[in-house]
Amino acid sequence: MLKKGSIMNKKKKRVFSQAEQRRVEQFEKTAEEMKRQGYTRRDLIIEISKANVFSVVLMIVLFVVGFGLYYLVNRSFDFPKFNLLIFLLMVVVLIVAHELIHGICWSLFTPQHFRDIEFGIMRPSFTPYCVCLVPLRKQHHLFGTVMPFVLLGLLPMLAGIFLRNPYVLFLGTMMASGAAGDLMIIRKVLGYKSIAKEVVYMDHPTEAGGVVFER
Repeated sequence: MLKKGSIMNKKKKRVFSQAEQRRVEQFEKTAEEMKRQGYTRRDLIIEISKANVFSVVLMIVLFVVGFGLYYLVNRSFDFPKFNLLIFLLMVVVLIVAHELIHGICWSLFTPQHFRDIEFGIMRPSFTPYCVCLVPLRKQHHLFGTVMPFVLLGLLPMLAGIFLRNPYVLFLGTMMASGAAGDLMIIRKVLGYKSIAKEVVYMDHPTEAGGVVFER
């Protein structure tokens, strides 16, 4: 039996939380069962530092494109009354909604639905996360990964442009850039070419990215 804090991520020099320990244990059981069934494993991990840089670059690009389209459509910038507190509250709510959308979308394709989804907060960054605890087919994994970008990023950006509300546009830009890590994962998955007949994808229990099982 593993004791509290007994698992350590050597690369990051940090002790795993109890939730991470439980997830690692469950993942290893699943990986062992997949191996027993003849699957081989390959990790598709992204680097958080690169994701952060990409997020900044993406936000700049989307800001320029979004507000450029806003001006082309509306021929002016209209700034309605602004409440900073409400705006910041919306950011927090949408960050939580981002993870909830992941979970809802993935749960549509899991055996036990929401029981196969785990939510939590990463320490010490205090960042919410959502993890699917079972393998998914490629299209299902990609669907759940991209939907927060679409629903909280692209759609609000378009709404902000056509409703003549630059704050909604900016909020959508922030949420879209916040999905930079998801987009990097999607690129990893789409870039991985397999000749195996059976391929499934699963979230890594502690790292940003996923794991491919194929046979």
